[in-house]
Amino acid sequence: MIDRLFAVIMAGGIGSRLWPRSRCTAPKQFLDLLSSQTMLQQTVDRIEPLIALARILVVAGRDYEPGVRDQLPGFPASNFLVEPEPRGTAPCIGLAAVALRQRDPEATMAVFPADHRIADAAGFRRAIAAASEIAQEGYLVTLGITPDHAHTGYGYIQRGSSLGAVEGLEVFQVRRFAEKPDSATAQEFVESGEYFWNAGIFVWRVDAILEEIKRLLPGLHEQLLAVARAWDRPGFDQALATAWQQVPRTTIDFGVMEQAEKVAVVPVDIGWNDVGDWATLSALLPADEAGNIVRGAGHSILLNSAGTYAYTSAGRLVAAIGLEDMIVVDTPDAVLICAKDQAQSVRQVVERLRSGGLEGYL
Repeated sequence: MIDRLFAVIMAGGIGSRLWPRSRCTAPKQFLDLLSSQTMLQQTVDRIEPLIALARILVVAGRDYEPGVRDQLPGFPASNFLVEPEPRGTAPCIGLAAVALRQRDPEATMAVFPADHRIADAAGFRRAIAAASEIAQEGYLVTLGITPDHAHTGYGYIQRGSSLGAVEGLEVFQVRRFAEKPDSATAQEFVESGEYFWNAGIFVWRVDAILEEIKRLLPGLHEQLLAVARAWDRPGFDQALATAWQQVPRTTIDFGVMEQAEKVAVVPVDIGWNDVGDWATLSALLPADEAGNIVRGAGHSILLNSAGTYAYTSAGRLVAAIGLEDMIVVDTPDAVLICAKDQAQSVRQVVERLRSGGLEGYL
């Protein structure tokens, strides 16, 4: 384990593209999507050999605190940070940085989403150890995933000059960040060998990230200072809520990383996947000879079907005939039927439910 290295897990998302299983009260990070463990539990298990549970913080809304306690036995109550409402990853990370500065002004923080699948856990930890070493030089460090195809749903990171090898991994300065490209541009990125997927995994010294937030997001920094002044004092919850109403909505990538002066990337090939939709999830699960996957506590019968993912709730039977490359998700109050190539559009269903006053299904 590395002294003064803390982990911050961002667990506040609702996973709208994995509706109807992922809901506001039970988002995807608290679900057993890939195994008998939830995604949050898998994230902690992946980190713990490097960073003890006592130094792992979870940032999420107040309503998610019981879920964190249930799923992480022994998790310290003081390590749960309440985000009054989602404002983007920059405020979330800024709040965690302020909390860690109260504990250890010289702390280094590694930031992880709670909903990633990583096949090579040992390689992942080696990359975090390398990133933490480079971070001591004042760099904001990100992990770059070596792409295996031209994906248009991810942002990309272009490497610059080499900073040498650390923990057996070559580290590079970042030349630029690129937004989600079209298919032709994504193909050019992959063929160049200079670009990596942006996984949203970061490592930096607490003082370094707060200094960059101060320089690039002064409005956010001002509110974080107000939160810091109220820390561990009566009225803290109200001070946090008041500050959060004035916090700008922005991501750490757009608000800080794309404009920061010292940014480094550690390229890795660790079997990474952002489990963002049903098609991605189904590609990660074992299938039968026809490519079908059956999950859930209920029963599914798939006849003359291929490449289909079916999830059924307890006490339910779902029978389907002649499906190909489809998603069928049955829950007690909602059923999703979707072509795999339309999996990204599930978010539009969620938006329609919200705008139509059907929040009870969210």
